[in-house]
Amino acid sequence: MPTTTSLTTSYAGEFSGMYVKAALLSGTTLSNGGMTIMPNIAYKAVIQKLSTDGLLKDATCDFTATSTVTITERTLTLEPFQVNLQLCKKDFLASWQAEEMGFSANKVLAKSFADYLLAYVLEKVAEAVESSIWNGTNATSGQVAGIMTLLTTDAALPAANEVAGTTLSASNILAEMGKVVDAIPAAVYGKEDLKLYVSQAAAKFYVRALGGFGASGLGSAGFDNKGTQWYTNGQLTFDGIPLFVANGLTANQMLAAQTSNLFFGTGLLSDLNEVKLLDMANLDGSDNVRFVMRAAYAVNYHSVSDLVTYGITNAAN
Repeated sequence: MPTTTSLTTSYAGEFSGMYVKAALLSGTTLSNGGMTIMPNIAYKAVIQKLSTDGLLKDATCDFTATSTVTITERTLTLEPFQVNLQLCKKDFLASWQAEEMGFSANKVLAKSFADYLLAYVLEKVAEAVESSIWNGTNATSGQVAGIMTLLTTDAALPAANEVAGTTLSASNILAEMGKVVDAIPAAVYGKEDLKLYVSQAAAKFYVRALGGFGASGLGSAGFDNKGTQWYTNGQLTFDGIPLFVANGLTANQMLAAQTSNLFFGTGLLSDLNEVKLLDMANLDGSDNVRFVMRAAYAVNYHSVSDLVTYGITNAAN
């Protein structure tokens, strides 16, 4: 059956302008390089890591093994998803696109609307994927187990790496970010790709705090004595660590991690950017148009001991 369509229109005789899309939550994590992307996976990929102990020993005249080599692995098992929409062209005859659809009884979907709907579907998919890769659950249709979800049940997460969260605000954000940085393991601190992943809300609080009126010696003039005018949408850092705003994190979540320790696996990357439009008139004689998209993806991390969480509870330790 067709997708339910609800039209509210004031037809004025001609298409009077472009469609206006609501502001959408964009997929910032993947588009801004927040994860290591592993494309071209047919079904499952193995992430392996090599570690050693006691590598350097006193010299002898003999060949003596100086270390134990340990190889550990985690898997990325793709989950398939789909988007199926079916619209009836006659629903748009009384709307702004009537002329664009033609005067014949055999109508075609207005190109302006088709282009708009294609872009809209892709952006909505990006929004859904962004939320899923951080806090998705397998039990919810259309979602994978996200990074923060996986961490809540990983018994290998060191207790020292799990920072208790609170309700973040402009008055406490500096102290709470400091707790996360303090918990970063020595082996990870200073790595080139280390980032402090924060929610959009946390980033706003941080900008507000540095604008002044904070409790950390900033005074009312704020950073560089510019008050709330200091920030111009540039790169943010905290204690020298780049901040990465991940829209899929909930308001009171943060994660310290290396980009090289977070993985997004998929089949063809183009699958996440391709929607097929099928006019069914030549196939079954109907007046329907179908929009079809299929993709598969999964996320995971490798070294849980190198991650620092904030605002989640690990039920396994």
